[in-house]
Amino acid sequence: MSADVFARPMRFAQAYVFDLDGTIYLGDHLLPGARRTLQELRRRDIPVRFLSNNPTRDPEQYVEKLTRLGVPTQLEDVCNTIVTTTRWLKENHPDAKLFAIAEEPLKRALVAAGFELTEDPAQIDIVIASYDRTFDYRKLQIAFDAIWFHRRAFLIQTNPDRFCPFPGGRGEPDCAAITAAIEACTSVKCQVSLGKPSPIMLSEAFAGTNVEVAGSVMVGDRLQTDIRMAVDAGMGSACVLTGEATVDDIQALDSQRRPTWVLERVDELIPAPVWDELGWTTDND
Repeated sequence: MSADVFARPMRFAQAYVFDLDGTIYLGDHLLPGARRTLQELRRRDIPVRFLSNNPTRDPEQYVEKLTRLGVPTQLEDVCNTIVTTTRWLKENHPDAKLFAIAEEPLKRALVAAGFELTEDPAQIDIVIASYDRTFDYRKLQIAFDAIWFHRRAFLIQTNPDRFCPFPGGRGEPDCAAITAAIEACTSVKCQVSLGKPSPIMLSEAFAGTNVEVAGSVMVGDRLQTDIRMAVDAGMGSACVLTGEATVDDIQALDSQRRPTWVLERVDELIPAPVWDELGWTTDND
């Protein structure tokens, strides 16, 4: 890996899009430098958005959590896969009957948007695979019957993550595991993925603004979602080493798929001259 990949950004971007888990916080604790990074960007009136592939929390819950952790946040600043899934379905399949293998926040949002949820395989138009900690054989059977036996439904997923990280290095299976189970028994492929690295996430994040994606930076800890989305979109990317990705993982990538910057901690996103101007050190975050 070339040395300049580890160089600090020399100027501010037009806007910043942040992943949450593993980037801004881990569990119920802000990661080092996160609070002051966001405070400094907002002090300079630089737009900040938060993206999450986790569909087990309402956007309102993210607002509450970030605010409680000392990062006051507005609802329009948050976009997660509940938002993208609901809006994509409304735009593309507004009359579909849905079987959502999902937890209550996504189900609530779908019902509020006017969709009918059903467990009758003969009526299901779309099976939604999601991060669902109540997934069981009964749900797999319903999906199988709707897709394979009735030859009626097709499969989409909220996000392609393999696992959700926990503090201490542990994690638990995420949406990709459920998608894989359905694909394995039905021999069909998931048709649409509505989380990072899908460009749908960026479209929703910047909806209603004049922000140009090319002038923005995506900041995250996952190479196959956060960084891949940024590379595909032609925007800058910063991979923080506080979550999933390691230096070895980054070095294994083709040079064109690597992040623009690799940061030990998220506040290294702030240009070095500003650190000096503000008197920042890694001991006073």
